Amino acid sequence: MENKTKLNIKDLAEEDRPREKMLLKGVGSLSDAELLGILIASGNKDETAVELAQRILHSVSNNLNTLGKLTIKDLIKNFKGIGEAKAITIIAALELGRRRKLSGAEVQPQITSSENVFQILHPVLADLKHEEVWALFLNRANKVMKKMQVSKGGITGTVVDIRMIMKEAIDSLASAIILCHNHPSGNANPSGDDNNITRKLKEAGQILDIKLLDHVIICDHSYYSYADKGHL
Repeated sequence: MENKTKLNIKDLAEEDRPREKMLLKGVGSLSDAELLGILIASGNKDETAVELAQRILHSVSNNLNTLGKLTIKDLIKNFKGIGEAKAITIIAALELGRRRKLSGAEVQPQITSSENVFQILHPVLADLKHEEVWALFLNRANKVMKKMQVSKGGITGTVVDIRMIMKEAIDSLASAIILCHNHPSGNANPSGDDNNITRKLKEAGQILDIKLLDHVIICDHSYYSYADKGHL
């Protein structure tokens, strides 16, 4: 029988090792598995760090958004060679990436469409397993002055305090509001409660001359806009 030895990262040519490859060719030359392998640092007795990273990515169909939904317990339980420290490193790196996307959204100069709202709040809401409601407060030029989480709930819903939203709008001297929340189920269609909240917030805004421009429901790869559907 042929004697097979395990190929470790250190046995690879220097230009093929993730860290060395990054130094030689730049971070853009690395695959997702190689980047994840750098975070993991070491594999197990059967796999190099990169091979372990490839297996982790394969389990989520190579989708980083899906990977971002795994918990520390998921990683430890399902992948040999991933302990608490490595799992924490992976989760922390993915969270940092999510926050980077969010920071980029801060420069959004003006809301001109529901797509703009999706781009701003998708990084905040897409990976959550519970519902959160956020509000964007806009000036007369439809520029976002402030965004704020107004409610956090369970898997199937959350409670929204219309008075708190209107108070924040008044304190911020906002001319308009856009409400936004996620549906962890993946179904972007509004519920009866969603319709009720939209109606109440619109009526409250009319009294105070603060317009509700839209209510956007966000899922992983889709969204529902009340304004686009003509339901405002």
